[in-house]
Amino acid sequence: MVFSSFVFLLAFLPIVLLLYYLCPARLRNLVLLVFSLVFYAWGEPVYVLIMLFSIVFDYANGRLIEHFKNKNCPGKAKAALIVDLCGNLAILGFFKYTDFVIGSINSITGAGLSLLHIALPIGISFYTFQTMSYTIDVYRGEVAAQKNILTFATYVTLFPQLIAGPIVQYKTVEKELMHRKVTLEDFSEGAFRFSVGLAKKVLLANQIGSLWDSISQLNHMSVATAWLGAIAYSFQIYFDFSGYSDMAIGLGRMFGFYFLEN
Repeated sequence: MVFSSFVFLLAFLPIVLLLYYLCPARLRNLVLLVFSLVFYAWGEPVYVLIMLFSIVFDYANGRLIEHFKNKNCPGKAKAALIVDLCGNLAILGFFKYTDFVIGSINSITGAGLSLLHIALPIGISFYTFQTMSYTIDVYRGEVAAQKNILTFATYVTLFPQLIAGPIVQYKTVEKELMHRKVTLEDFSEGAFRFSVGLAKKVLLANQIGSLWDSISQLNHMSVATAWLGAIAYSFQIYFDFSGYSDMAIGLGRMFGFYFLEN
């Protein structure tokens, strides 16, 4: 599911906002967690299991690191951090580089190994580096380990920034995860920021992208056309990224979170 899709704009977002503001404050994290999982599972449900494993893995290691630090066992705390970082990087590396490594082996040795054709789970890089930053901050003593796994899961899965960032450090939203209050001004400013981002995506990035697609399919082109294509591609990437960032920050504001600017 993407922010500019009709299903998100006309169904998902209105339902989430309605339930979020109707339910008591103590249940709002649960509402965000449930709908964030639905948002992520919309494209490929099986990858939710990988994200849930990552949540449990990093939650447990965060608690373990803090436990060893409180017991004055710095060596064990560092070992727990290393296990966490290696585990996260191993999962990320498996999905991103396994087929690349197999292809490289085949090219060098002619082994003829079959590629696994592993699909990269959407957003895995973002939430992996996000959870790693959390355990590193716990190890450094910059934040306390989150005791409530549902609160931690809400932090990891928060749908406004789940797919393509911005990467949100735990220490920047720690207080908001526990206590937040959205004013009418916050909501209106968030809605405006989201609308600006949506306009960048739909009216600029998509239209410029159509120009780039047309130019890239030409068999022959002049120097001027090639430059036009390069400029169009650059602006498409810029407005895609800028638009998504605006939408993510705006959505966060509508739910009471202040994400840092990219």
